[in-house]
Amino acid sequence: MQGYESLPILVGTEADSFPLREIHACKTEASEQWDYVLVANRSTQGKPRQVYQQQQFLEELRRKGFYFKVNRDKKKVFFGIRADNSIFDLYRALLLDPEGPGSRVEPETETLSPIPATTRIRVLDFILRKTTADGKTFEDLVKDGVFETKFPLHKGEAELKKTWAQWRKMGRRQPIDQIRDYFGEKVALYFVWLGWYTCMLVPAALVGLGIFLSGFTLFESSQISKEICDAHTIFLCPLGDHGRKFQRLSDTCTFAKLTHLFDNDSTVVFAIFMALWATVFLEIWKRQRARVVLHWDLYGWDEDQEEMALQLINCPDYKLRRHQHSYWRSSIILAVSLLMICFMIGMAHVLVVYRVLAAALFSSLALPFLEEQVTTAVVATGALVHYMTIVIMTKVNKAVALKLCDFEKPRTFAERERKFTVLFFILQFFAHFSSLVYIAFILGRINGHPGKSTRLAGLWKLEECHLSGCMMDLFLQMAIIMGLKQTLSNCFEYLCPWLAHRWRCLFALEPQDPELRDWQRNYLLNSVYPFSLFDEFMEMMIQYGFTTIFVAAFPLAPLLALFSNLVEIRLDAIKMVRLQRRLVPRTAKDIGTWLQVLETIGVLAVIANGMVIAFTSEFIPRVVYKYRYGPCRQGAHSEVDCLTGYVNHSLSIFYTKDFQDPAGIEGSENVTECRYRDYRNAHDYNFSEQFWFLLAIRLAFVILFEHVALCIKLIAAWFVPDIPQSVKNKVLEDKFRRLREKMWKGRQSWAGAGLASFSHASTRSTEV
Repeated sequence: MQGYESLPILVGTEADSFPLREIHACKTEASEQWDYVLVANRSTQGKPRQVYQQQQFLEELRRKGFYFKVNRDKKKVFFGIRADNSIFDLYRALLLDPEGPGSRVEPETETLSPIPATTRIRVLDFILRKTTADGKTFEDLVKDGVFETKFPLHKGEAELKKTWAQWRKMGRRQPIDQIRDYFGEKVALYFVWLGWYTCMLVPAALVGLGIFLSGFTLFESSQISKEICDAHTIFLCPLGDHGRKFQRLSDTCTFAKLTHLFDNDSTVVFAIFMALWATVFLEIWKRQRARVVLHWDLYGWDEDQEEMALQLINCPDYKLRRHQHSYWRSSIILAVSLLMICFMIGMAHVLVVYRVLAAALFSSLALPFLEEQVTTAVVATGALVHYMTIVIMTKVNKAVALKLCDFEKPRTFAERERKFTVLFFILQFFAHFSSLVYIAFILGRINGHPGKSTRLAGLWKLEECHLSGCMMDLFLQMAIIMGLKQTLSNCFEYLCPWLAHRWRCLFALEPQDPELRDWQRNYLLNSVYPFSLFDEFMEMMIQYGFTTIFVAAFPLAPLLALFSNLVEIRLDAIKMVRLQRRLVPRTAKDIGTWLQVLETIGVLAVIANGMVIAFTSEFIPRVVYKYRYGPCRQGAHSEVDCLTGYVNHSLSIFYTKDFQDPAGIEGSENVTECRYRDYRNAHDYNFSEQFWFLLAIRLAFVILFEHVALCIKLIAAWFVPDIPQSVKNKVLEDKFRRLREKMWKGRQSWAGAGLASFSHASTRSTEV
């Protein structure tokens, strides 16, 4: 082993790498001796400088109380790492109160229980990241080619493979305590939250499905659908510029019926229900988290205290790094974030341009199957383009958010993760929802009117809403994007790491040494990085946004999310246990910033759904017509439907003679007037009185809906306490018990001191 003679490493037998006091602790499997493995390429052994840097780094670890062993295969050099128990004794002394909730005492021996493997790995990983050799950290040495990677070993995961990380265990309850004992509290809390979220999706999915199916009762009986299907003599104004022709209103019969599946009176009830559901979900989750944290004895855990303790263990001369804030850095971050948001909005405008050009292209192709469904084809292909944009911008947003986060120089890794969470989520939110906002609230509202249309660059006419209304566009966009994200994302999330792992194993030669074989097996697994769990959380937050923010337009969103999550739980389990290297276990007593993200999404959902019902759906125009313009304005009549005449009332009239080029429209010689969806006067095409009255009612409805929904959220949040009384009482009882024990010990010491004083006084009197 040339290059390593001066270091206490193991080349042959097990015991050579340990002092004598450790020999008896080595009777387990060879792999059980080592917590961590460093990997370097064998090619570095021919480079004196890199060998020297390896020696310096390992020597620094040895001075801190680490043992290591070197193993080689034909391509790699593996360094098994294990820390001396004195490091963990110091960790226990600094952080664990022998009389507090963080410690356990074995009744038979009256000694503290052994440090768990998760804590060993966490402490060791922290020291490895903070150790420097010649001023270079391990990450710097990786960039220089001195080392290739590092990872904790998978040990004792067989039980999780059997009970959790299998597809056929999809309907089985998760072994949360085993997950915590193997991956740490942070990963376990993620699966607790994901499991609870999935359970809570069941009532939301059932109600959404019921709302959707209830629309089938209106499929044939809806008065509006009947009028549209019977409107053979009403012609709609042409939408596009190419191949323009008049279309009968009755041709949209099928889409009119489909629209009423999700755009009916029960949509309002469902939107309010989802606002209440989001609040109840969060409040009950807080209660669930409190129970879990109490069960794990983490109520007294403090993140800053652990970070400082680890810093002192790594370097006794560590000087406290204080919180800092720079207005200049914050201004730069704010400016770049706003620039990225503007860029994201610009990408939404690019999608608008695509849809306009696609509409012109599809109209000019004159294909028989596209002739009647140009708008549907544009919406479908636009959703596909939007999905591809999301995939690309996710990578860009992650890189930008990381750069901005590091530029701010956070004090700790946990603080860096929190800042990264906020920045990345904001960018991702605009990437995912900017196009939906355009479709819901802008599409078809800035187009002018027939004969005087707004045009892009003076050439192409802006796209219109679907002939059956803008809700159909929003429904299709939501269905396609969410369907693609739930199916393609899950497929890629599983197949990519599975194929990568199989490919790496294909060319690997299995060594004879069982220990080296185990290290190589861990090395061949897919690599992880500090934000691996973050990606899983972010994926669920975006899904939660789709499930709540525009749920009024897509009541099947909770059902899709439910099916996706049932797969996601086992998919993540299989990835973490079978396909990826072991995540570094981290302690946590909540899901951190993600809770604030969920609360923000809940508020945005109330606002967005209120605006969708008011401005995108036909709910407000129908209600206003029923009680102001329809046959029931002076009272209901059993012999007539209150919406009779609504279709004719909601369509404005345009005279074909006012077209700039009426001869270019097919069939214009037989049609003197056409209809379009708007509220304009027939003589001057300006907005009518009905438009302004409807606008006032829409705005009033948005204000009323949001206040009612937010009040319901506040009442629900007040009615359901964040922490169960049983948890509060258990914490009180523990505090009271510890105080009584301290008082009892104090009395015993006082009594002992008094007895000793009395005995001493008696002895002196006897001597006298």
